[in-house]
Order: sequence, then structure tokens, then C-alpha cells
Amino acid sequence: MSRIRQYVSSVRRSRRLAAAGVVATTATLLAAALSPAADAADRPTRATALRNAATVVADRADALGLTSVQHTRVRDVIIDKDGAQHVRYDRTYRELPVLGGDFVVHLAPDGTYRSTDRATRGTLDLPSITPALSAPKAADAAATALRAARPGQTLRKVTAKPQLIVDALHGSPRLAWRTDVAALDSLGNPVARTVLTDARTGARIDAWDSIETATGDGQSLYGGTVPLETTLSGSTYQLKDATRGNTYTGDAANKTDLCIFGICISRAPSTVFTDADNHWGTGATSDRASAAVDAQYGTNTTWDYYKNVHGRNGIAGDGKGSYNRVHYGNNYNNAFWDDSCFCMTYGDGDGTTFGPLVALDVAGHEMSHGVTSKTAALTYSGEPGGLNEATSDILGTLVEWYANNASDPGDYLIGEEIVRSGFGKAALRFMDQPSKDGNSADCWSSSVGNLDVHYSSGVANHFAYLLAEGSGARTVNGVSYNSPTCNGSTVTGIGRDKLGAIWYRALTVYMTSSTKYAGARTATLNAAKDLYGASSPEYAAVAAAWSAVSVS
Repeated sequence: MSRIRQYVSSVRRSRRLAAAGVVATTATLLAAALSPAADAADRPTRATALRNAATVVADRADALGLTSVQHTRVRDVIIDKDGAQHVRYDRTYRELPVLGGDFVVHLAPDGTYRSTDRATRGTLDLPSITPALSAPKAADAAATALRAARPGQTLRKVTAKPQLIVDALHGSPRLAWRTDVAALDSLGNPVARTVLTDARTGARIDAWDSIETATGDGQSLYGGTVPLETTLSGSTYQLKDATRGNTYTGDAANKTDLCIFGICISRAPSTVFTDADNHWGTGATSDRASAAVDAQYGTNTTWDYYKNVHGRNGIAGDGKGSYNRVHYGNNYNNAFWDDSCFCMTYGDGDGTTFGPLVALDVAGHEMSHGVTSKTAALTYSGEPGGLNEATSDILGTLVEWYANNASDPGDYLIGEEIVRSGFGKAALRFMDQPSKDGNSADCWSSSVGNLDVHYSSGVANHFAYLLAEGSGARTVNGVSYNSPTCNGSTVTGIGRDKLGAIWYRALTVYMTSSTKYAGARTATLNAAKDLYGASSPEYAAVAAAWSAVSVS
């Protein structure tokens, strides 16, 4: 969530400027920590990793609970600097997707088996895959659930798309309908929810918001003059960056998507912004290009953070760019990442609660949802949902620090730039003491999973702050913080770079769709062990920071 004070680009017609603000990264640290590094000629390729993993999966089918009626599909592949391989799978049962069926196979540099992380371990053996509850009834139940989740609102154009799945996340595996239901509110802005319904009894299993948001974005156009890579087409410049996978920013023209049964018949426009002299925006909200500059800058900085710090080439890791839509809907107080279009969408805010939703840590937060969906795919409900949101808060915050923008200095406040005075708070969330927002949890308890995911995320946000900066009162980059611990301990921080390296590795290598807080502790400890060693101060700091937020 960044601000943009002017957003008048200093890009000249005669040349393109590279994105600013590159700071020291942990890439070198990561490479050294995973030594000895394999020679480039000997390092396994993706194809090699896939062959090795396929052999392991075949040999260990019984241990993985795989049977002749189950099949697997590769979701992601990570190859460490030393050649160790981590292949992530989804599975189906009688051709039905299995929620909680994902697992990760960990291989040594020579391709031999090391270990496996599984989302669930229940045996998949259903008596039938014929539902007693029809698809239309599941759709009706989901539509009712969406309306109930928004009391007092009049929803229109309600659409629901049921999909028959096997739910292995919520107790014993069972046949279920996963229904994505969407509608437009009274202002024409989208609302959406995913509802799980028992396909035999019709009972609701779970439900969660399916537009992953930062719960409010944007303030106004701040951030100073920033450089932009653009594309010259004829005599006109396009706000499209060929150096970052052809990422571009378009104008949604204050329209919204029209989706029926989960299929978007039409989307709000994403007409790429153009300019005659390659100087974009005026820094005022009255100029529609100003918000576009902010969105493109946020995308560029997030791309650079993941590539330069973590070696990830694009959000999906495939070198392909996403795109942005700005000026979406009417007074829309949100921004969201949508996997189906692989795009970021920003509203303009209502001017009272929030301003334009195009800030830097908004971009970092929302695009990190895209990284999560391509890696751990943490379910957006319960404790996994809190970890999903926290991942975006943590990595979005690190994007802001990475930018090193003097007009928007890095901090541990979430959404501080986008909040208007009418909101009554200085920020949306506070990582040093999450409960300061009035809703978030500082410490883990057995009831944390019952909270909204934006509030259960507080436990991991608190952990992240403690791991980076330590406990107690301090001033960091001009902002005062005071972070208590839940067990009365004193925690010494290890810095933001190491926090980022540990969390990213835990997310991409060890976490699965069902990871809860106890599992996140294990995942980050495994990551710290990989990077720094089991006897390292970093490993001890991770353990201490989790204990300090009551996760053991």
C-alpha cells in the first residue's frame, strides 16, 4: 500500500528507464546457504525433477494413499541451488478434484527420496461419487449463503457454479459440491463467496470469500516521480513493459465484470493506457493516468522483488506478466487478485473511507496471493486462510521495504497510505501488535481459526515482525513500534532479509493447502534449517518467535 504524490514519469521519449529502488537482496545469501552448489551443467532441470518425482510417486504410491482410481497433476517445481528438488502435486479421485489432496515430494540433489509433505493423510475411498444433492440445489444453497453473509445488502445478478469434488480437508473424505457464487452489490461492485456443501446430506461444510482482498486499499496518488518501462507502438507509447513479461495497465472505465455460473461473459475493459510524450499522469486523481502509473509501478516493483530477491521469474514463475485494471466499479473500496484472469484490479475508493486503491503494498499484497495460488495454495478459510492473508501482508510489506522509495518509506503498517481520516484508524493492520486494529489476534488460540482471515492473520504477522525486528519498543525508519510477546519472553530479531528468505522458502517448498499455524512453525523451521542450519541463531530465532505468539 504505497502512496503517489505526483506520479509524473521521468521517462524520456528517447529511451526507457529501468525501475528504481533496487536494494540489497538475499539472493547471494540463499545461494551460499544452500551450498555446496551443483555445477550448472550438473544441476537438475525441471524435466529431470519431474522424472525423479514420478519414480518416487510410483514407488511410494501406498504411502501416499494413491490407488488406481486416483491421478496426480504437477502444480509447481522448485530446484534449489544445490540441486535438491521439490515437486508439488494435486490429485483427483475418479476424475474429481480432491480438496486437501495436494502433497510435495522432496528429493536430494541426486534425485533420491527425502521426505513428503501432505495436506491430509486420510484414506480416499468413497462408496459412490453420485451426489444425493443436485447441482441446482447446491447452487441455491450457495446463493443463500452469499446473501446471508451480506445482511442488509441488495444483491443482483447472482450466479452460482457448482463443481463436484472430494473434500478431504474437513474430517473424513466425502463427496461435496464446491460452489463459486458471485453477485453485484447496489453500487454494481462484485461480491463473491465459495461454499462447500455435503453432496449427500446438503449440510454446509465451509464457506469463504473467494475474492482475496487486502480489506480496503488505496489512499491517494503518492510516491513521487517514478521511472517506467513502456512500449512504443507507431507514434504512441503504451503502458506495457516488455522487460517484465509484457505486464500492462488498462482502464476499466468504472465498469465491472459480468459473470454467470463462474464464467465471465464479459469483463470490465482493460484498454491499455497510451500517451503521446511518454510522460504519464499529473499526480492528481482527476487525471486517470495517475492511478495507472501507481498500479504499473507497484507491479514492476513486486516483479523485481520476487526476481531479484527470491529468483522467481514472474508471479507464476513462468516469466509471463500479469496485467492491471484501474478505475474499476463505482467508489469501489477494494482491490483484488483474480487467478482466472491472472490480473490485478483496483477500485477508486469512496473518498471517505479510502482513496484510490493503487498503493505499493496493495500491489505487493495482492500479487502475493497469485504466488500463493501457484505454490502452497493455502485454503482461504480457517487457519490456512489466515496464513494466506498473512503471507500477502508479510511479502507485500517486504516489497515496500525493497522499493526504498523516499516518498513512501518502508514500515510494518498495513494500508497506512490508503486510509482516509473518516476510517478512524492510522492503518488497516499493525504487524508489531495486531490487536491495535481492534479485531486481529496477537496470539494463537484454538479459536483463531474461527476469525475472519484478515484477523486470524495477526498471529503470523506478529511472528514476522518479531522475527525481523525483535520484541519491545523501538523506532524503525522513523516509525515507533512496541511489540509485546504472549509468553513474556524477549525475542531478538534477525532482520527483514532473513525473514523474507525463510517465509518464501516455507511457502514454496513446505506448506500445503491445509497448513495451520503449527504446520507453519514446522515449515519455517525446516526452511531455516535448509538456509542456515539446525544449530544456527536463525533457526533458534524462528522457534522463539513462534513461541512468543503461542504457537508450539
